[in-house]
Amino acid sequence: MKKILYSVLLALVCTAVAWSQVVNVYSYRQTHLMEPLLEEFKRETGIDYRLLTGAAGGLLERLVREGANSPADVLITVDAGNLVAAKQAGVLRSIESDILDVSIPAHYRDADGQWYGLSARSRVIYYAPDRIDPAQISSYEALADPKLGKRICVRSSSNVYNQSLMAAMIAHHGAAKAEEWARGLVNNFARQPQDNDTAQIRAVAAGQCDVGIANTYYFGRLIASDAAADKDVVAKVAMLWPNQDDRGAHMNLSGAGVTKSSRNVGAAIKLIEFLASEKAQTIYAEHNNEYPVNPSAVLSGPIQSFGEFKADTLNLSELEKYQAEAVRIMDRVGWR
Repeated sequence: MKKILYSVLLALVCTAVAWSQVVNVYSYRQTHLMEPLLEEFKRETGIDYRLLTGAAGGLLERLVREGANSPADVLITVDAGNLVAAKQAGVLRSIESDILDVSIPAHYRDADGQWYGLSARSRVIYYAPDRIDPAQISSYEALADPKLGKRICVRSSSNVYNQSLMAAMIAHHGAAKAEEWARGLVNNFARQPQDNDTAQIRAVAAGQCDVGIANTYYFGRLIASDAAADKDVVAKVAMLWPNQDDRGAHMNLSGAGVTKSSRNVGAAIKLIEFLASEKAQTIYAEHNNEYPVNPSAVLSGPIQSFGEFKADTLNLSELEKYQAEAVRIMDRVGWR
């Protein structure tokens, strides 16, 4: 009887301790994207959360400014470039987790354990099928061919998605050839870089250009939309997976790391482990139109219609070496 009472008491104490824990999350991802996941984490573990969202640069500056006094336990970002920036700023700590090592492929996590990818997206090519032959644009390299002409829409070089694509080109080809490619790409711009990824897809549909570069989940959102204008865009634009005959399509991530200032490291690791779980990964795919990084998770939502493709398996921690050079190259070739 005493053993039973002791077991019950211990369970109650453990539950009370769990419910007293709070993980403070700084997130570049918007509240409506994160709360379904955080609420599920709370239900499963009893660990509560506080969520602060903001722009990438602003939150990183805040973490640096707060230093050791920061209340943040976990930083959630979009794009490997932002993960690299957080690591270089010294606001993350290295962690070890067998669960994360099993759940997340090696090329989607930092070699030093400072960040882990949570969902993947590809930066692909969109085109007007009535105005361009997809054989002309079968690779990223083909976009720099002068025969293509001034037909490309893309957003600014200040956008971290483009910086990461540029860094990947350096990783694959070396700086000199990557700069040659970037110069050819700029020469094929139909207009000055502007707006967001969705705007590039819309511009193709509107005839402002014939080719656009944007992440896959933006097209997923358009497919999922009930708005007539969005349906019209989807009807006029096709998506192309680049480099399927060689290295595969460029991939990028949203991801997370435990902050150096965290006072609740164990719970912070549990949160990232949960976000890498099959259940959370399926939620990512369904609600955010992104690809799960956990191979056990099921594809859902509009991305199912994109079909199978060959993905570039470049280790995204490699981008850390090339991000600064990527920005310098983009500046030199006039990619504004």
